[in-house]
Amino acid sequence: MRSKIVSLAAILVTSGLSLSAQPKQVIDTTYANNSYKHRLAFFKQMPDTRKEIIFLGNSLTEAGEWQELTGNPKVKNRGISGDVTYGIIARLDEVLSSKPAKIFILTGTNDLKRGIPVASITATFERMLSIIKTQSPKTKIYLQSVFPVNEAMTGESYKKITNEVVVLLNEKLKLMAPKYGSVYVDLHHLLTDSNGQLKKEYTLDGIHLWPDAYKVWVDYLKSNNYL
Repeated sequence: MRSKIVSLAAILVTSGLSLSAQPKQVIDTTYANNSYKHRLAFFKQMPDTRKEIIFLGNSLTEAGEWQELTGNPKVKNRGISGDVTYGIIARLDEVLSSKPAKIFILTGTNDLKRGIPVASITATFERMLSIIKTQSPKTKIYLQSVFPVNEAMTGESYKKITNEVVVLLNEKLKLMAPKYGSVYVDLHHLLTDSNGQLKKEYTLDGIHLWPDAYKVWVDYLKSNNYL
């Protein structure tokens, strides 16, 4: 009996050592590359104006000609290609300096590209929304869903982004939005085909969008009186 107990203890100790030896995932939280610094420097030179409407995000936002698309001179483009949730948090002081009337957030794609777990991305979103509500409580936040991708068209560097994980992240964002008095904007369904993929006619590479997609995007925001 004693030998069995000793053997069991040895197994438990060995198992514990084995579990503790499992490497933890290292999350890449970097963001301040030259492109980021250059574009942020421009933003900081722009004067604050009253009742700004900010479009905040990554390359999908940066590529949008928002003032022309919306017909509203109060709209400001604060997109930076390649940006991640960590980079957006780091530049919220510039975004919030005017105490904008509205912020339309679209980010998370590049976090998924890095293979960052949805739980970690969700936690960063929580920090982001909390900062906005604390520093600019009158700002209306529109938390836009992450767009689908076309998995057959994406390059190798984007293969970690699957529509399955995009849907999971969007589910988390939808649940989170009301907690911060935010409006969840479901853009995902606008550009999705019957197989859950980003429609080919709307994308040049499986990720980035053609102008027609931006027109659909803005029309949806207008039709719901978000703009």
